[in-house]
Amino acid sequence: MEVPYDFLNAWNAYMLQGTVAFIGIGFLILLYHEFRIFIIKDLKEKYDYVNLHEIRYFWFAVIAFIAAGFLFFNTLFTEMIHEKGMTWFYVRLFITVSFAIISYFIFYSIIRIYYPRSVEKRLRKIRNKPRKSPEGNIMRKLSEVEEDAHLEDSQIHEEQFHSVDYDVWIDDKTGYKKIEKYMAYQHSEECPECGYFTLKIEREELEKAPTQDETGLFIKHFKCSYCGHREAREQVLAKLSTNA
Repeated sequence: MEVPYDFLNAWNAYMLQGTVAFIGIGFLILLYHEFRIFIIKDLKEKYDYVNLHEIRYFWFAVIAFIAAGFLFFNTLFTEMIHEKGMTWFYVRLFITVSFAIISYFIFYSIIRIYYPRSVEKRLRKIRNKPRKSPEGNIMRKLSEVEEDAHLEDSQIHEEQFHSVDYDVWIDDKTGYKKIEKYMAYQHSEECPECGYFTLKIEREELEKAPTQDETGLFIKHFKCSYCGHREAREQVLAKLSTNA
C-alpha cells in the first residue's frame, strides 16, 4: 500500500499538538482545583469542597493525561510505516487505542482504591486545623464530652441515631461558638479484608430503641466496594432520661 507522506507528516504534527494540549489541560484542571481550595477561606467550606470534588477533578486530569499519551504514541514508529506501508499505521492505531482503554480502567481502579486514603488524610488535616473567630482569636475544639452541652437535643439525637458527627469550636475569650456538621456515610474507611479505603456505610438500623429502663441498640452496616466485604458495628444507646 502506498504511503501518503504528507498525510503522515500532518498526522504527526496534529498528534504532537494534541499531546501538548491535553497535558496542559490536565495540569490546568489540577491547578484550577487547588486554586479553588486556596480561595475558600472558611475551613468547613474548604472541607466540603475537597470531599465532594477532589477525586473527581483528579480523575479528569488523569483522563487528559491518558489522552495525551494516546496521541503521543501515535507519532512513534513512523519510519516503520514509511518502510512497510500503511498497514502498520492501522496496527499502531489499534494498539494505542487498546492501551488507552486498558489504561483508563487500570487508573480508574487505582484511583478508586488508593486515592481515597490521600483524600481522607487531607480532610482530617482540614477538619482539625484550628478555626479563628470573627475577632481573629484561635478557637478551641471541644471534646465529645464537652460538646454535648453546646448542642441542641435534635443534634445530639442525630449523633446517636445517624451517621452524623458535630464538631464544636469555641472562642474562650469571647464565647463565640461555631458548630460544624459532618456526614460519616460520605467517607471511606480502610477495609479489614482487602486493606483498601473502600469501606463505607451502606445502611443503618435501629435494632432496639432505648427506654428509661433499658439501653438501646443501633447497628451500622458497612460494605467494601472493592472486595465486597461486609460487617456490622453495634452501638449501644444510652437510656432515656426521665425528662425525655
